[in-house]
Amino acid sequence: MYADYTDRPLTGLDMIDTQHQELIDRINKLVESCDENTSKSVAMKTLDFLSDFATFHITSEEQMQKELSYPDFEAHKAQHSIFKQTLRELEQLLEDENGLSGAFTSKVQEQIVDWFYQHIESFDKPFAFYSLKQQSK
Repeated sequence: MYADYTDRPLTGLDMIDTQHQELIDRINKLVESCDENTSKSVAMKTLDFLSDFATFHITSEEQMQKELSYPDFEAHKAQHSIFKQTLRELEQLLEDENGLSGAFTSKVQEQIVDWFYQHIESFDKPFAFYSLKQQSK
């Protein structure tokens, strides 16, 4: 299942929403490589492409949280660590196998696509609310 950029992932913070759109595009490229059962090398490049931007986004978001002294920073950062670990596990899974497997595809769906939406709802939207509240003071 592809990630869909609807109103659901919007936080109200332009920088984060723009970066989320790019993440969705990159996640969808990975899902597409699973659907098309691309070669291992293509899947690895696609996963690297996603990982690079995810690292950029996480760094940007965490910097913003630090600047605002966001009280839930540590919990949010812990969730980012889980996501980065999942990306590393996916890389390892690809390296260990001859090609794309059902386990890899399932992990992409459950721990990338599904996790992304849950993270936005549970962590990014509360941060956005806090941020917007701080800016209005």
